[in-house]
Amino acid sequence: MRNKIKVYRAMHDLTQEDLAQAIGVTRQTILAIEKGKYVPSLDLAFRIARRFDVSVEDVFQYDEEPRTVDID
Repeated sequence: MRNKIKVYRAMHDLTQEDLAQAIGVTRQTILAIEKGKYVPSLDLAFRIARRFDVSVEDVFQYDEEPRTVDID
């Protein structure tokens, strides 16, 4: 899942720590989401979007690439 959190943080002059405190998570959580290493829960995605006063779809874009799973 791609996201524009870094862009929105820059537009609002917020650090990762500022955003984390505003929505009740750690800075490491924000970092992981920004880097695509962690997919936020729906609740967390909405909290992030509300902080920037935009829709969830404005912040997050779902990658529709099919994923394959090796079961060997």
